[in-house]
Amino acid sequence: MTVRPSPLVAGLTCRCPNCGGGKLYQGFLSLKPRCERCGLDFNFADSGDGPAVFIILLAGFVVVFAALVVEFVYQPPFWLHAALWGPLILAVTLLPLRPLKSLMIALQFHHKAQEGRIETRERR
Repeated sequence: MTVRPSPLVAGLTCRCPNCGGGKLYQGFLSLKPRCERCGLDFNFADSGDGPAVFIILLAGFVVVFAALVVEFVYQPPFWLHAALWGPLILAVTLLPLRPLKSLMIALQFHHKAQEGRIETRERR
């Protein structure tokens, strides 16, 4: 019997949710067709917009809070705000995107989640 890795570990390290060894991505956010180690087909993976939504909400809170604190405490000119918050916005949105997408894919695999379907009963 094979021991599967924790979905948390496999997700945050961007590895295959089945074996934990193969890489999940072939580009920045594009998935490989299958795992090079165990052969798991990644066609089941559909994280949708979930990772982006979580990151937008978290990043918005962090950046707006920090910008308000800096504005009220130091009152810097607007060009300094742009110089400070532009790189921070890029960092807090792009850096966690891959691991969070991988985590959602690993959790989807772990819980055997599939697209929702409505069952219909035949009328007699």
